[in-house]
Amino acid sequence: MTRKVTHSNAIVLQSIAKGYRHGFDIIELTGLGGGTVYPALRRLERDGLLRADWEPAEIAQASGRPPRKYYELTETGERSLHEALERFRFLRPFAAQLEPKAVES
Repeated sequence: MTRKVTHSNAIVLQSIAKGYRHGFDIIELTGLGGGTVYPALRRLERDGLLRADWEPAEIAQASGRPPRKYYELTETGERSLHEALERFRFLRPFAAQLEPKAVES
């Protein structure tokens, strides 16, 4: 079963679908504020549209920052995103212009 999402949640889901997998990347990409992105990520994870894993602490420490939580779409999230893009046609140009995120090394 899919879940209806808001247009801002659809933007977050689309960002993750293109490989922008943690909150700060999504904030930078979309221009949405942290007060929008982080609650959306929590709700989407709670509702089963996303799954998340914390990066190993050693990686974060080596970079001198706190650990990041990385998100990916579930099957339900993919279906919900597809339905949202059908419903919110004004988001299609945004979705189409997103380049996949380069893999970090």
